[in-house]
Amino acid sequence: MALPFELTVGLRYLKAKRKSTFISIITFISTAGVTLGVMALIVVLAVMTGFERDLKEKILGTNAHLVVIRSGAPMEDYRSTMERLTRLPGVQAATPFIYNQVMLSTGRNVSGVVLRGIDPASDKKVTRLSRALVQGAMDTLEPVANGQPEPGLLIGRELAKHLNLSVGDRVNVVSPTGTITPLGMMPKLKPFRVTGIFNTGMFEYDSTLAYVSINQAQKFFDLGDTVTGIQLKVEDVYATTELAKKINHEFGPELYARDWMQMNRNILFALKTEKVVMFIILTLIVLVAAFGIASTLFMVVMEKTRDIAILKTMGARSSSIMKIFVLEGLIIGVIGTVLGVLSGLLVSFNLEPIINLVQKVTGKNFFSKEIYYLDHFPSHVVMSDVLIISVTAIFISFVATLYPAWQASRMLPAEALRYE
Repeated sequence: MALPFELTVGLRYLKAKRKSTFISIITFISTAGVTLGVMALIVVLAVMTGFERDLKEKILGTNAHLVVIRSGAPMEDYRSTMERLTRLPGVQAATPFIYNQVMLSTGRNVSGVVLRGIDPASDKKVTRLSRALVQGAMDTLEPVANGQPEPGLLIGRELAKHLNLSVGDRVNVVSPTGTITPLGMMPKLKPFRVTGIFNTGMFEYDSTLAYVSINQAQKFFDLGDTVTGIQLKVEDVYATTELAKKINHEFGPELYARDWMQMNRNILFALKTEKVVMFIILTLIVLVAAFGIASTLFMVVMEKTRDIAILKTMGARSSSIMKIFVLEGLIIGVIGTVLGVLSGLLVSFNLEPIINLVQKVTGKNFFSKEIYYLDHFPSHVVMSDVLIISVTAIFISFVATLYPAWQASRMLPAEALRYE
């Protein structure tokens, strides 16, 4: 099957001759520019998407989808409130919790942490803490269950490293809100036994969270039969905003519901903004390559002036001349885009081994878990992103061909051949 006339001529103009070697070099550079731009876009967006996806998984794994608290005071009749909340459409499970800040002391080391009191039986239905345990078990938080006189305590792996603790070690929990004595305010201190170590994969949680049973938390903070709030697990994690509004409306001003997106708004907004900004910035690489395509076509038009004039005298229309150069530029853009997509996918799917190899060779750590929250380098390719990048690159290449192709189509045969 014969190719269209315009495509045949466009392909022939791409082939290098001795006198047009310079043009061929520029053509190669333009193609390489598109390739690098598309590859960079795919890799960066894959990393940004991977960060966002892993961060959401870590947040939802450690925290509930939705939290209901009482404004300004502990929640007293929380059992009946839990029953009402679980009857709401979309709510799968509920568990009470206590939340307070304390200090952990081992004699030599001290660290400020957030202490959470949980009900191990119902917490398993709401959060993924039980799956994050690398040592010990959740059912050992009560003294009777762990066979020790002290109640049990679950701590993160990073916190255990910082305090040099392991399962079975004794640690003192110190509350800054102590009791008043004749000697003044005395902080409250109680010994606990480490019965489990968890690893959520998120440095911030693993270094600042500790868990005890809800009964022990109530005794330690003198809360009686009250809790800080209730955690909920829902069917659709992206419909929590509407559910929170419904709870706020039905339960009145006494209770206040917040979903996981509200509680982590700053992090999620920053990731989303960075993804958009990086897309815009890296698209400039493709734009620079598009200028290279336009420059190539201008030089081809100047070199092929006589050919264009002859084609016109043989009956070729201006639209056909324009198509020749548009197709020539599009071929460069499409080849660069295809190569960029293939190389971008190859790097994205093997990014962590590549990063590890580079770090090993250079001896430098490019990924600090203290800064980036996560303990590994995530990468997740979304095919819709790849499609948008490909279409954008080809469209930019197409736009870059229009002006030089239009100039070629306006060329008059008599003027072009006057000095030949």
